[in-house]
Amino acid sequence: MKLNRCIAITVVFTACAQLLSAQSPIKQVGKVTAVAVNNQDIDITTENAFVKLTVYSPNIIRFRMDKQKLATDFSYAVISEPVKTKVNITQNNDEINLTTDSLKVNIRKNPYQVTFSTLSGEVINQDEAGLTTSWVNESVTTYKHMQDNEHFIGLGEKTGPLDRKGNAYTHWNSDTYAYTTGQDPIYSTIPFYIGVHHNVQYGIFFDNTWQSDFNFGASNNRFSSFGAKGGEMNYYFVYNSHIADIIRSYTSLTGLMKLPPLWSLGYQQNRYSYYPEAEVMRIAETLREKKIPADGITLDIHYMDKYKVFTWDANRFPDPTAMIKKLNNTGFKVTLIVDPGIKEEKGYGVYERGLKEDIFAKYPDGTNYTGQVWPGWCNFPDFTNPKGRAWWGLELKKYAAEGVSGIWNDMNEFSTWGQKAPDNILFNFEGKMASHPQIHNVYGLEMIRASYEGFKAARDNKRPFILTRSGYAGLQRYAAIWTGDNRAENDHMLLGVRLMNSLGLSGVPFAGMDIGGFTGGASPSLYARWMQIGAFNPYMRNHSGINSKASEPWAYGEEVLEITRNYINLRYRLLPYLYSSFYDATQTGNPIMRSLTIDYTHDENVYNGQYENQYMFGKAFLVFPFDGVTNYGKLYFPAGKWYNLYNGQVQQGNQKVALDLGISQLPVYVKESSIIPMQSQIQTTAEKPTDTLYVHVYKGDVNNKFVYYEDDGESFDYEKGDFYKRVITYDAAKKAISFAKVEGSGKSKFNNIKLLLHGFGDNPAIKLNGKQSKVENSFEALMTPISRFDPTGLSNPVEGEKVKSLLIKNTSGQFSISY
Repeated sequence: MKLNRCIAITVVFTACAQLLSAQSPIKQVGKVTAVAVNNQDIDITTENAFVKLTVYSPNIIRFRMDKQKLATDFSYAVISEPVKTKVNITQNNDEINLTTDSLKVNIRKNPYQVTFSTLSGEVINQDEAGLTTSWVNESVTTYKHMQDNEHFIGLGEKTGPLDRKGNAYTHWNSDTYAYTTGQDPIYSTIPFYIGVHHNVQYGIFFDNTWQSDFNFGASNNRFSSFGAKGGEMNYYFVYNSHIADIIRSYTSLTGLMKLPPLWSLGYQQNRYSYYPEAEVMRIAETLREKKIPADGITLDIHYMDKYKVFTWDANRFPDPTAMIKKLNNTGFKVTLIVDPGIKEEKGYGVYERGLKEDIFAKYPDGTNYTGQVWPGWCNFPDFTNPKGRAWWGLELKKYAAEGVSGIWNDMNEFSTWGQKAPDNILFNFEGKMASHPQIHNVYGLEMIRASYEGFKAARDNKRPFILTRSGYAGLQRYAAIWTGDNRAENDHMLLGVRLMNSLGLSGVPFAGMDIGGFTGGASPSLYARWMQIGAFNPYMRNHSGINSKASEPWAYGEEVLEITRNYINLRYRLLPYLYSSFYDATQTGNPIMRSLTIDYTHDENVYNGQYENQYMFGKAFLVFPFDGVTNYGKLYFPAGKWYNLYNGQVQQGNQKVALDLGISQLPVYVKESSIIPMQSQIQTTAEKPTDTLYVHVYKGDVNNKFVYYEDDGESFDYEKGDFYKRVITYDAAKKAISFAKVEGSGKSKFNNIKLLLHGFGDNPAIKLNGKQSKVENSFEALMTPISRFDPTGLSNPVEGEKVKSLLIKNTSGQFSISY
């Protein structure tokens, strides 16, 4: 839609709007009465509002708007400042025009209305003429014109379909035990979405911490909208030519994740709850005995003395430090759950110290707010108070001293029995004071901030692992997130895939779900499928609830155990690829689980409900998640060429394919030109692999680049240059694979590189640095055949692929292979 059409629509609505505005209970912005330009800022006064436009960067524009003059503000989410940008701003009696080297902004003056367009004049996004922004009492909403066939994706942890079109959502962090697949809201708030239409895409981040509502054409056919129950209309408009760059721009505002400890990418075993100590040790020993690779055991609330945080039950765990040391010696790290509620109990040291430091949230009369949770009646730390965050960090020193490696933040929506904390609770809000409705959605974010900062300070240069159930935009700076108390049901498993894909679109790369389902009990087929999908999740944690059947890999029979072991084994072999993908996320904000909308944005098939769950794991693997009961599935292959992961058979893209599904194998394909580093089999990241890095390259017709990355996996020394990084390039036109010179002062754990060539034919003419090299024949099998448990049956065949291989000394200098 061209800009002149937008202007025509505006004129039609103007007269009607003026007639209705005088007596309406809805206060609209009205016409512009004054404009002041100051470098990259435009201050606008209208009949009913004050507006400030700030150019944050060439492709990010911020709008603030309120009924009263705008005061100095701050954000818990946005940590960046505007960058100096070349901007051209002009105005006349009818409009204001702003142009950067990325986009144009047009602001009509009578009445106020905003349109964003490309430099060539194509509309990216525009206010709905006649509605724009308005207030109903203290609620504020901005209305956007809904473009033809517009798709809406992202918005963080939201249930429902990939495409939000036709639906509405509320942001109010909520404890939603065993939530349904369409329930809203659930645990966290990320008010950032991406719109797609007419070969353009944009992002809108609505940075308002009050309860907010988003409408993408629910109950109307005219507009999409976003608004809040209080506070300013404060949003950032982001435009880029690719969704990956929109995510990059969004995370330039809200921050990038830090590198997690390597062990946290391994398999984690959890239950509500493992106790006493003998049971914890039995689980760890059984994982090792059955050759199930694992790195973590998580303890739920039953490790505590009567559910009081920062305590241990002395009968169940008489010597936590000794137990944790024994687990660490066998390659297991311990993560402990913590809840924000501090029990009101005389003599309980944590409570007494909290009272002394005066760090609890309060009623207006100065008394501490009291709500009921697991330990009984509790007070709640005010994490919006720097003093409260510091106090929490000091309490965490106890766990660090005992050898704990991870902190799991739960119940931080915050949750209380009754789920109705009063509005009149007061919080410090960085010294500005605010009531509960304004801080509710950021309470969890500031709790994980306190956990991250405190635990990091207590652990002597060791990276903390922080997990959370709740949060706000920017949570990726501090924690991984999991999708809460799900159900052991097929539709919940697939919903979890969509939730993680949506979180990835919203700047959160490190996400997981309760594999196997938290409530109820999975069937063997559901459990097997869930564990397969879980191997291709950023965070792989098995978790089940109290009074449900055991949910360890051996609890479902020998066949399921073998299937599960195969996929956990594969995950551990893929750790060099996965860790490098996490490194990329720390640099770009792009997710590990990639909705197909990121790379195939304008392919309508990826929005189709039949294919919406498909995703990329990193940039190489195309994963087809199916439930545990479907025997016949439909797959959609986007453009390009795709290799079957298990046997190397090639599938051409832009095709829909029907497939018979067996429970022993999850359909996974590899994108052409992919570069996938792998290692030998290990049982824990504490174990060193053999000294050969296996680099798999899949022949293709497109160029590709992979940034391979290593460091010690546990410290922050990489920030001082102690890392090992090299760029591996596949050049389809030049028929070359190049390994760039190593960057960083670190040393690789691999002395050799074994290059494995997929799809290069029977007799490729391989040259190393221009000299003819002899290649070997290799047979690659990623899975061990599942046993035939009928004693009269024959063995299942090994499925694999014949490839060509070349062994190369891993030198730090540049080298190349031509074919």
